[in-house]
This record gives sequence, structure tokens and C-alpha cells, in this order.
Amino acid sequence: MTYQRIEIDIQDRIATLTLNDPQRLNAMSLQMRSECLAALRELEAGGEADCVIITGAGDKAFSAGADINEVGKRSVAAELGTEAQLRRELPRLIEHMRLPTLGVLNGYCLGAGLELALSFTMRIAADTARLGLPEINIGVIPGSGGTQRLARMIGLGRAMEMVMLGEPIDAAHAYRIGLVNSVHPAGELMDAARAICRKWQSKGPISLMAARDAVLRSADVDLQTGMDYENKLFALCLASGERDIGVRAFLEKKKARFRDR
Repeated sequence: MTYQRIEIDIQDRIATLTLNDPQRLNAMSLQMRSECLAALRELEAGGEADCVIITGAGDKAFSAGADINEVGKRSVAAELGTEAQLRRELPRLIEHMRLPTLGVLNGYCLGAGLELALSFTMRIAADTARLGLPEINIGVIPGSGGTQRLARMIGLGRAMEMVMLGEPIDAAHAYRIGLVNSVHPAGELMDAARAICRKWQSKGPISLMAARDAVLRSADVDLQTGMDYENKLFALCLASGERDIGVRAFLEKKKARFRDR
């Protein structure tokens, strides 16, 4: 497909989806969200990639937030309709798609940009990045899952501070509170991202997906329910044959090869 607000590139079975509207700091418009949905579904169905890097064009922003012109036109009726569902559908797809996702936050990651980033499997940031949910400053609140995912990720107290004050934090602070997994000089960010993706490529695709899903479920259920879910996913890993490959390689003191390519 041809896209206007994003770009897709695949190298060494690592897909890179770039939010591509740098003049507006990669503002998350409805068109951009729709193109992201279509591209991610195509990547998953196509079988040409093992994982996905998601980043922003330019050196200033991953995404500085929602398209403010669209925000100004939202109505009560619209919030109960399909446009609002689209905003929530994109992070849900990212959380549960087969391919793991890595957010590469190369600058401002605010509002809808951070809400999107919260759905990624992991996040890394440039040392110049700024992260926040500033919606309270224009008389609204995060509306694409920010209040829910942020609290689950960094705790109620820190999430309350970010949402209620609307003040961005720097990358070092984001790392200290667990909002990003690592921080790198801007010029080294993509190399660090691809190194993580190569590690993912060395794992079994079924066990990788099961591990992610088990951790995600832990935030939503009681301990016993989570343990039961974990047990079923463990059995799925056995059924996939990846355990046999891993144990055999371990005993033979070889590197396990979980993928044919």
C-alpha cells in the first residue's frame, strides 16, 4: 500500500514504521492512525518481519500529540462513535499483535504519542526525549488509554502526577520510573533498537508472544487467575516444539535456532 503519513521499511526481517509528518512534529491525525492500523495488519499477515520498530521522522519528535485541529472539532456525539474507537483500536492492536514492537522515542513523546508508546512491547528513548500527558492543560484528559496504561506501568502515584500536572519529564526521569527501558544518545538510538530486535529474533516466536501476553495479563487479574493463564501459555510453548529445540541446544552446548531463517 501507499501511505501519506507513515513510511514502512523492512531490513533483515526487522520492520520499521515511521510516523511521517515532521513539519507538525508527527501529530497523530486520524489519517495517520488509520495508516498505522493498515500497515501493522499488513506486516502481520505478510510474514516478512519478525518484529517492528516504531519511531518518528526527523530529530525533534516521536509524536508531539494528537492533531490539535481535530481535537478542537471533537464533540460528545463523536466521542461515542467510530472516530473515538479508532483512537483506541490502534494501541489495542499493537499490544496483542503477533509481532513484538519496540518504540524508538527520538524526541517529544507527548499526549497521543505517549498513549501510543505505552502500548509497545518495549520503549527506548533518546537522551533528548521529553515524555508527558499534557491534555489537562487544554481542558481535557488523555482519551486513548493513557490514564489506564500509564498507571499500570509506573504506579498510581507517579501516573497521577503526570496526568494531573500535565508536565513532561525528561528521558532520564522516564527511565528511573520504568516508563522507558533504556536511554541512548540520539545518534546511537537506532543501533540500540536493532540490537534489541536481533535479540528478539533469537527467541522462539511462540514463547516470545506468550511471555509478553503473560506479563500484560498480570496487570488486569488477581494472582491465581494470572497463574492459571501463565500455566496455559507455558503448555502452549511445549506444544509449539520450541521447548524441545531449546533444551536440545542447551544440552549440546549450541545456540538454539528457533526460526528456519
